[in-house]
Amino acid sequence: QVPLVESGGGLVQPGGSLRLSCTSPSGFNLDYHVIGWFRQAPGKEREDVSCIRNSDIFYADSVKGRFTISRDYAKNTIYLQMNKMKPEDTAVYYCAANGNNCHSDFDSWGQGTQVTVSS
Repeated sequence: QVPLVESGGGLVQPGGSLRLSCTSPSGFNLDYHVIGWFRQAPGKEREDVSCIRNSDIFYADSVKGRFTISRDYAKNTIYLQMNKMKPEDTAVYYCAANGNNCHSDFDSWGQGTQVTVSS
């Protein structure tokens, strides 16, 4: 498994922006791993948010046009830029990794970072 840690969560007003980061605290090379972002709101099931595998990128319909996933190979970090945020984006956000593709099971997970969108 790949150790992962998320950061960048916090409180933001509706319409605001946050950028989440996902990296490996032990310096594990993430270059060849598929990285997905997921979220889980209280009382709801976990849902897919976005995924990146090489040049293939996927977004959930609920975040298309507002969220952008990107990868900085030099920093061994994957980002989730979240713009035009809505209260329904409030959730714990997790990054996860696998060695296959965005439709495979993810076997490595971070501890999550809380995102709250509220005025």
